[in-house]
Amino acid sequence: MSRSPSFSVKSEFSPKLDPESLQQWVVAFCIIRFDLEQGQLIEECYPPGCLTQDEELEIAFSSFPDSVSQHQNRSSIHDCIFFFRFQRRERPQVDNVSSTESDKKLPTNSPDVKPPRSSKSNNSSDTSRYMYGYVFNRQRHDERLKRGGEQKSVVILSHSPFSSVFRPLLQIMGPLYFDIGRKALEHIAAYVSMWPCPVPGKLMELPIGNAALKVNLPPAHCLPSESGMLFEESASSMAPFLPNNQSVPQGLFHDSDLFAIFRGLLLQLWVLWELLLIGEPILVIAPTPPQCSEAVAGLVSLVAPLLYSVDFRPYFTIHDPEFAQLNSLQEGDTFPPMILGVTNLFFLKSLRNMPHIVSVGSPAPNTNRLAFSSRSSTGRLSGRPEGFGLQQLSLKRFSPSNLLNAVKLRRDGPLCLMTEHKEAIWSTYAATTKPDTSILNRLIDAGMSPRVEESMSVVNNEILRRHFLELTTNFLAPFGPYFKTRTPSEGSSPFVDPPPLTPFNDDEFLASLSARGPGKFLSKRMRSNWLDLYRRFLQGPNFAPWFQRRRTVAEQEQHRLWKQARINTDIHQLISNMSELEVVDSFDAIERHILGETQQSGNDGSDSTGSTATFQKLKGDLQAVFNVLPKDVQQLLLLNPERAALLKGTSEDTKLPGLAPIQIGLPTSPRAYSPDLKYYFDQPFKKSRICHTSRPFPSTTQEDFSSFQPRSSFGAYNSG
Repeated sequence: MSRSPSFSVKSEFSPKLDPESLQQWVVAFCIIRFDLEQGQLIEECYPPGCLTQDEELEIAFSSFPDSVSQHQNRSSIHDCIFFFRFQRRERPQVDNVSSTESDKKLPTNSPDVKPPRSSKSNNSSDTSRYMYGYVFNRQRHDERLKRGGEQKSVVILSHSPFSSVFRPLLQIMGPLYFDIGRKALEHIAAYVSMWPCPVPGKLMELPIGNAALKVNLPPAHCLPSESGMLFEESASSMAPFLPNNQSVPQGLFHDSDLFAIFRGLLLQLWVLWELLLIGEPILVIAPTPPQCSEAVAGLVSLVAPLLYSVDFRPYFTIHDPEFAQLNSLQEGDTFPPMILGVTNLFFLKSLRNMPHIVSVGSPAPNTNRLAFSSRSSTGRLSGRPEGFGLQQLSLKRFSPSNLLNAVKLRRDGPLCLMTEHKEAIWSTYAATTKPDTSILNRLIDAGMSPRVEESMSVVNNEILRRHFLELTTNFLAPFGPYFKTRTPSEGSSPFVDPPPLTPFNDDEFLASLSARGPGKFLSKRMRSNWLDLYRRFLQGPNFAPWFQRRRTVAEQEQHRLWKQARINTDIHQLISNMSELEVVDSFDAIERHILGETQQSGNDGSDSTGSTATFQKLKGDLQAVFNVLPKDVQQLLLLNPERAALLKGTSEDTKLPGLAPIQIGLPTSPRAYSPDLKYYFDQPFKKSRICHTSRPFPSTTQEDFSSFQPRSSFGAYNSG
């Protein structure tokens, strides 16, 4: 296999590596070889020192196909692409240079490597719990070599599940490495460090040499929160509504070939969708790592736009540290919610209590090299399962032979895969959702031509993905009212605290949903026990993280809307209809918002134009409210030094309508020293001080309150 003809290394242009920018996309590039005496060894790690010894060992074992899953394919070269995911258990020390044996190390003092600059931005390597490894594996068979061949893998490590980026990048980087050696790592790393920051949910053009990758990144609302990347989620992702642009990805692994990998189990996709929705543990078995990782990615993408919070391992081996824990589970113990993708049939015995087992894929044909194209980088095989055709499937679906085969598969159990690989599902789960035969009838049988199959697979994927996106969206629609934001009503003050979002209670939600029904879309596709599916979803591992994240986004959006309303408010018009006590409350509220803006600006370390404009607007509103207050109230307010400094920064002296200017200083009026009033005005920034209607000050008598009646000079404000 040769690399893309459009790519070439420019000798006249050698970009410099920016380590900090590189970390936004990639943690490290690794070269791993299989040593016949020592096993898997990391030959190169660039940049060096970013992995612990345990991580190096786990990455090395996960970067090669299981010996059990390899075929007797005696072709000269066999390439494949797959990916894995593992959990980081400790943070590597910056100065901890990789301790694995290596033939050569890339120099850290190379003139092409720029030292990292200091930054206050979030470092994803410090906070991420999981890491993704994207593998380009080459098996070269040569009878002249010891044991008849050799294996090597090129691995891209990242905290982000951006398969749409790293798969095509591996198509360039993998062959390039086998052509020019470790120089390929330097060139690719330098180009990646020049990329702009990742923008989730957007189409990005990423230059690499004289080529460019045009990729769609998954949206922020489906990215795992533990990825360590801080992305701002848009308000459009708060409530579950179908997107207008279907070309924009709505979940993780939007590029996975759902149709190709599950073409033999299309009728079971609705069962799998429910199992994913409620977070059940699933074991996926496939003959090869590409098929295995593609199947797990396809399952995760099936529940978009839901945030999938269950642990998933696209390629899981017996060397994973968590295997010992899973293997120790006794009869009757509950499996933790996860999706495990495996190729080693030993898992059928060691994890025999797994409640749901899915077998996908077919043994690889004896081809010379795996053909890579725009979609074949997913690792799917061009060979089709014997006897498959959508028309044939619909004819044979209820035939006696199919029924007997299904009974035999259920009776034999998944251990029948030890003798012959078959596409099947073993589960006792009774699905609520009925398969949509109208969707299956729209799918196109690709035929035997690889080129026709490639284009038809794209069409079929769009049909399937659109349907399940619509199915998930309608399932989540009843939760929409709990994410609904409110804006200030006309004539009301935007300086008061916004009302809280609608509180959520499981029992009340189920009772309300039972009374009104699931909606027209779901009622036609679900059986009478549809409410049980919602009940299981509420109790499962996916609901709470998704709901809390959506609520957080809704609260942030409501905060933004009220902040914008405060900026757009004409303060003079607003306070013209207020009582004196409401004006005082507005003063307290504006003062609190100024403090909030100051604290937020300090925490973010930013001094943006928007923040400055907001601060100046609030400061002007504070002064405007202060100007209409009675003289003795102004003097009481100025007893607080911070408040006095704030007002002094606005104006050295404050002139009241019809009165002499008030100098900043201590009051002389006896009423200004009323204990109750002094307590009130010495407690700034308290939410309890905000009110919607006029109310007396706390602990004041009618005589005390009478002193605050508006004076004749404030006739315009005598409404209270």
